[in-house]
Amino acid sequence: MSTVTTRTVNRPAATESTEDGAVPPLESVVTGNPEATDAPRPARRASRAVKLDTVCAQATDLALEAAREVGHEMVGDPVALSADGERLVTHRFAALQPGYAGWYWSVTVARAPRSKHVTVSEVALLPGSDALLAPEWVPWSERLRPGDLGVGDLLPTAPDDDRLVPGYVLSDDPEVAEVEYEIGFGRPRVMSRLGREETADRWHTGGSGPESDLAKAAPARCGTCGFYLQLAGSLGGLFGACGNLFAPDDGRVVSADHGCGAHSEALVEAAPPVPPAPMALDDDLEVIRTAHTPGSVEDTDAEPLGHG
Repeated sequence: MSTVTTRTVNRPAATESTEDGAVPPLESVVTGNPEATDAPRPARRASRAVKLDTVCAQATDLALEAAREVGHEMVGDPVALSADGERLVTHRFAALQPGYAGWYWSVTVARAPRSKHVTVSEVALLPGSDALLAPEWVPWSERLRPGDLGVGDLLPTAPDDDRLVPGYVLSDDPEVAEVEYEIGFGRPRVMSRLGREETADRWHTGGSGPESDLAKAAPARCGTCGFYLQLAGSLGGLFGACGNLFAPDDGRVVSADHGCGAHSEALVEAAPPVPPAPMALDDDLEVIRTAHTPGSVEDTDAEPLGHG
């Protein structure tokens, strides 16, 4: 009786067809038996639950001693017990460290088969389901916000930054087109269309746009102001720089529909003159004349004071 060696192989993407054009079943490829079929195999039984090892579960004092070798007096009372495998048990103790609410000390113990000697596998301080955790770490490139760059700080730009394109790439901005072919003399990279669109959206929705409180209270828009310096290129249709020394946005880019109270055509209307109050005449006044009573000083000619 011949014996067929069985080995498992991956089913090829395209197998050779039989004489009648049918593809041989998977079982015939795996076992080498051409009479095998693709009949479903009986489902495997679910893995048996791990039973808590009694010897390891009773080693609470050993686990507590191991935890206190690391956490000292910050290890509290036992709080839980779980079976991690055959003859493998984890003891959990309360963590008493300030600022570690919801954390616990985890001590895993184990023993060899047919042995009553329990040993400590590992000790760790772990967070529970309601533990206080630090926020997830975010790379510095994603944490950076406008205004974070200080004096002396360097902010390298990624070589594949979508906001920039090489200077030799065609651009739809006529002002950029004047410098993009200056190989060796112009800028290595210029702003891409995506970069200009993001910039325009950020400027227009920011504090220098039409929705700011300053713009809403302005008498007129920046586009009609004599101090408005229009930008060149594709952004010039909506943005310019403020050149008014007394304006809050002096030296900054503002949108044409922005505004402030320092508009060049803002005129203060003269207040109407206040009419004088009518004079009050009292015709019932009585004039009383008083006689001069001589005193202790005799009336003499006044001493000249030298005024002429």
